[in-house]
Amino acid sequence: MSVTVGTPVSSVMTNKRRVGALKSLGVLTVGDALTYYPFRVTDPVPLRSIREARIGEPMAFAAEVRVVRVASSGARGNGRLEVVVDDSAFAASRRQPGAIARLVFFSHKKQYLDWMSGRLRQGTCVVVAGMPGVFNDQLQFTHPEVLTVGVRTTSGHKSAPQENQASDSITPSWCEPVSPRPDVESPEEGLARVCRPRPVYHASSRISSDHIHDSILDMLRLLAESGDSVAPTSDGAEAVDKAANVPQSGVAGASGTPETAEVPGMPEEPGVSESEGARARLLSGLSRAIPDILPERIRADKDLMHRAEAFLNIHDPVSTKEFHRAIATLRYEEAFVCQTALLQARAHAGHASAEPCPDVTLRDAMIASLPFNLTGGQREVIDSIAADISRDHPMQRLLQGEVGSGKTVVALAAMLQAVGSGHQAVLVAPTQVLAEQHHRTIAAMVDRMAEQAAMDSDGHPLSAPPVILLTGGMKLAARRRALATAASGEPCIVVATHAAFSKTFQAPNLALAVIDEQHRFGVEQRESLRGKALSGKAPHLLVMTATPIPRTAAMTWFGDLDISWLTELPGGRKPIRTFVVPETDGPLMGSMFAHIRQRIDAGERAYVVCARIDESDDAGEGDLVQSPMVGDDGSAAPTRPMHTVMQIAERLGKLPQFAGVRFATLTGRDDDATKQQVMAGFASGETPILVATTVIEVGVDVPQASCIVVFDADRFGLSQLHQLRGRVGRGGTPSWSFLVSQAEPGSLGEQRLAVIRDTTDGSTIAEEDLRLRGAGDVLGDAQSGGKSSLKLLRVVKDAELIVDARERAEALLAEDPELDGEVELAGAVLDFTRGNETYLTSS
Repeated sequence: MSVTVGTPVSSVMTNKRRVGALKSLGVLTVGDALTYYPFRVTDPVPLRSIREARIGEPMAFAAEVRVVRVASSGARGNGRLEVVVDDSAFAASRRQPGAIARLVFFSHKKQYLDWMSGRLRQGTCVVVAGMPGVFNDQLQFTHPEVLTVGVRTTSGHKSAPQENQASDSITPSWCEPVSPRPDVESPEEGLARVCRPRPVYHASSRISSDHIHDSILDMLRLLAESGDSVAPTSDGAEAVDKAANVPQSGVAGASGTPETAEVPGMPEEPGVSESEGARARLLSGLSRAIPDILPERIRADKDLMHRAEAFLNIHDPVSTKEFHRAIATLRYEEAFVCQTALLQARAHAGHASAEPCPDVTLRDAMIASLPFNLTGGQREVIDSIAADISRDHPMQRLLQGEVGSGKTVVALAAMLQAVGSGHQAVLVAPTQVLAEQHHRTIAAMVDRMAEQAAMDSDGHPLSAPPVILLTGGMKLAARRRALATAASGEPCIVVATHAAFSKTFQAPNLALAVIDEQHRFGVEQRESLRGKALSGKAPHLLVMTATPIPRTAAMTWFGDLDISWLTELPGGRKPIRTFVVPETDGPLMGSMFAHIRQRIDAGERAYVVCARIDESDDAGEGDLVQSPMVGDDGSAAPTRPMHTVMQIAERLGKLPQFAGVRFATLTGRDDDATKQQVMAGFASGETPILVATTVIEVGVDVPQASCIVVFDADRFGLSQLHQLRGRVGRGGTPSWSFLVSQAEPGSLGEQRLAVIRDTTDGSTIAEEDLRLRGAGDVLGDAQSGGKSSLKLLRVVKDAELIVDARERAEALLAEDPELDGEVELAGAVLDFTRGNETYLTSS
């Protein structure tokens, strides 16, 4: 069977339990396995004789099996295999006296114990690596890694290696051949294998890091064999790797390990030979199966590995230095592919045609009717957008602004310029609540413009253009009217949810698309708007976000867009005071609730935010700060449960501070009618306290809201806390944000909350969020569509690397715009653009 990076894991592994466990980690193909990167690498294991053992410190040694004993362990039928080993020959090489130790293996599966005892028969030469401990005053290794050696020891031990040269000079003269098929051919080879650094993977309760490692090694070997099988040698013969002739656990056609014996700590035979010749042949086969992506001259300039070599040194490192060099290689590759894709997309967009929108009459009339003055930043961005959409090629601009910085006014100015030029404009919002709010705000501003009897250039009164709402929750008749108006081509503003991406929505005269909260939409959704106009011309595109994004991150995700920043807040806004409240501090919690009651009695409102809806909401709705804590072995450790909306609403309702106060709840499970009713009651003051999930994060605008409490705040991302904090302080009154935390003193959680407490600078918060959480968690869905294709690139720490990759990508595209001379790179760029996670292993 020919194996490629696109081959499903289920086709090369017979162990169905392991296939299912890998699938749960997102590993579906061989390529997925290669890009399932370890999060760290262990230090090399030191060689020590048994007498040199240090309790609790890993070690490796060679020995001879003296006694093998299988016994029952306990009333539950658990079995125990005890193996006594003697390291006299190995110890002599280190000028130490020999000693004995016990190797102990536990399992309730007789098949496993029989298989292990069959490997470790009396007289067998073995290499052992593990953590020494003491039991009943005897040195013991529990479930160590054991490799059988292709020689049997003799009693003479007449020849032994010199001191400190055990890994490369143990003379086989103290052994004789042994069968069945061993794991390694010599003690030197075995010690070299077990002493090398070992990658550690994020694991789960279904599969250990060691088993993930073994599976990936097996797939590397199969890839190499497939590469060799189609590559003729210099004399025309087929190149086949004969050296890697060891059994693989769970792989089709393998023998040795019982398929059902999936026991933690079970030392399965790795599928990669350790001899230099075998490794060279392995790398040769991998190089044919995994072609390089980076142009050769760039790889040489940066002193990077071939991609196949990088994969091998990540999953089977010879040294920690080579491991980190391999990671650096694939990290740079990610940056280069990303920047090449973005620059090429930008160049292609520049060649497309769009409807020019030069008429600014409606726009200027709206600005003149505003009851406030625009900030300098708003004016500057509006002018930049006006110049962009006056041209006949599509604008592509990202507008980033702090919460409450006035992005909606900027967007309306652009849409009125498009409508005033005789075209249609659409604003797409991620939620119905936000879409309805935008519709109300825009309709009111347009009506005010018309009421002031503004005149056009010919002296005729300006008429207000239609402002249409289109959401999935509308009644059928209203939805049909909205769709019909848009389909007629009449100049209008359409405010829509995801309904704008549906096939039923057509806007034949569409000239401008505005997407609010850009990170909620992928590129594919963004691109679907291009097909709405019947003219075939691409609409101008303005995407907006209030999620703070550092400039390096913006360059990484939005390198195909021009970027504008709104940093000034409109007049009348007052800074929000933020306090971190330890939940265990009862008096402080009571003072917080008393303060909220005072604000409610003054006619104000308060939000209370929880990450989960109720006890059945396992995943929760909060964009949590991190995955469950990970142990040294890559397994997930349990985390404390988080507060739920229903629990907190009931708890607060019983507090004396809130006697007589009505509460309302709002979650993502509520239907649209319920959401509207709840928000109306909150805005009117009928229910002045709203207990909700993060559904209120974006678009909820109640000017009377002056307090927000976030429970389990240490479990949220900093950018999300910044967004939530922006829900208050919108009415010009003093406002407060209370972050209730269970973080331990001095912990990382406490440090993170100190960042949000001490600054309102979105850029600072974003950089800390990216540094602590990683790119994918901050922005949600990746901007290349679907999940994040960036697995190694760190947009803050790797800022210089990203800039370098962008400059080199620009130079390459200047010479070869379509990448005709770089076929592999062109394929990777195409996969990245499509949002395909396997772009790193695309061939």
